[in-house]
Amino acid sequence: MNSILTNIIITVNDTLYVKNPETSPLGKKIIEHSILMIDQIGFESFTFKKLGESIGSNESSIYRYFESKHKLMLYLSSWYWGWIEYRLVFATNNLPDPLEKLKKALTIVTEKIEDDSSTAHINEAILNKIIISEFTKTILTKEVDEENKEGVFLVYKRVINRIVEMIVAVNPDYKFAKSLASSIVEGALHQHFLKNHLKTITNCNETISPTDFYIDLVQRITK
Repeated sequence: MNSILTNIIITVNDTLYVKNPETSPLGKKIIEHSILMIDQIGFESFTFKKLGESIGSNESSIYRYFESKHKLMLYLSSWYWGWIEYRLVFATNNLPDPLEKLKKALTIVTEKIEDDSSTAHINEAILNKIIISEFTKTILTKEVDEENKEGVFLVYKRVINRIVEMIVAVNPDYKFAKSLASSIVEGALHQHFLKNHLKTITNCNETISPTDFYIDLVQRITK
């Protein structure tokens, strides 16, 4: 998997940046350290001034890449879902059995993420923690409709629609494939959050993962 992904460039909607951060060492440094800083202090406390001080660069140099920290967060989430999509496609492409294919896809979108060493400037494990805590803030905004028209959430929706197709392949008569798929993708983030912070209102723990829950759920309701 890593050898395949090494040769793949994750494409992010160009409305999210002023200058593509993947095109320069400074841009990659901005991405790398923004992930580390948002994880450390939270998105609300994160500022370009603090990031600039952390990487030894002027705040203005960061604005040459991103016009706001909201756009930076959208960039990080879009990159994350693009990375998830690549993993999903490669892991399921040659699986002939529809149920096994669906279970593999569910594993990828619900499991605990490990860092991928082939992307040196992005720690996916830490980025996953940020997505768990912050992703809904990128959607629950006044700008969501306009950003959706611009294609900002296209990759996220594409991940969900791939799972929709797999659910339909398992049970063509199931009427709620879209609702189920979107609930799984976003619900998995919520279950990880509860597992880490509000343990008394989830069955997920050190031995039962969100993946276990969603595979069991899907197998029960798509029979």
